[in-house]
Amino acid sequence: MRFTLGLAALGRPAYLNLGRDLPTHRDVETLRSTTWDVLDAAYTAGVRRVDTARSYGRAEEFLAGWLDVRGHEDVTVSSKWGYTYVGDWRMDAKVHEVKEHTLSRFRSQWSETRALLGSRVALYQVHSLTVDSPLFTDEPLLDALAELADSGQRLGFSTSGPAQAEAVRRGLALERGGVTIFTAVQSTWNLLEPSAAPALTEAHAAGAHVAIKEALANGRLAVTPPADLAAHPEPPDAVALAAALAQPWADAVLIGPVTTAQLTSNLRAADLDPPNLPDLSEPPTEYWATRSHLPWT
Repeated sequence: MRFTLGLAALGRPAYLNLGRDLPTHRDVETLRSTTWDVLDAAYTAGVRRVDTARSYGRAEEFLAGWLDVRGHEDVTVSSKWGYTYVGDWRMDAKVHEVKEHTLSRFRSQWSETRALLGSRVALYQVHSLTVDSPLFTDEPLLDALAELADSGQRLGFSTSGPAQAEAVRRGLALERGGVTIFTAVQSTWNLLEPSAAPALTEAHAAGAHVAIKEALANGRLAVTPPADLAAHPEPPDAVALAAALAQPWADAVLIGPVTTAQLTSNLRAADLDPPNLPDLSEPPTEYWATRSHLPWT
């Protein structure tokens, strides 16, 4: 099973995904229960990878509790540092998360993640590495990351923005004292925004673990699909995910359902042939501008 269950849309009351079919009343216990329901269904279906982040509200906490109670030892966990959740569990928060790629943020969030998930974290990633990130020139931070990588902890990064390809190449080239810092990358790729594919092909060929995120374009491909995708006889979410699974360089594809029904529809992709669709891509700058204006709901 190449799917990874992402918890971005489950661990906090508001997120910028379309189609978040969650209860109107989204208190902590309601979202904890919803998260556990989706985790249970995904595990039963054979999904063994789960991806979370410090900024996903209480997602790490929800996942840790589920793992403790269920006792599953065969679940691979990845998490991320670099954003902090500041939404105060409010739907109407003016700011939901704040980005900071600094040594102090890395150290504090790695400690917080370890306190919740312990040694279960197989992969720890920089959240949304972009070409202008101060990480690239912060020598103490790079030294700390290299030390952690050298200890045996696998490190990676996720990317976003129209310059993803450059961020992928620069990030995977980082070394300190002969230690390659990052050996995994998680990038946005979907039918509307496939521009990172050449860099991800190179990354895969070089031995990095490559994961696709936002394969449904934050729900756009499922809720408001282009006409050619909507005309396909299979559900648009499954078709879009089948396209992601068809990429030969993709080791894993993230899905982000918030209900078991959405999960079931997403998983249909594994049984579909790669779709034969016309080019649906948008200019990267246009795509990312649209994404930046999606409402947090």
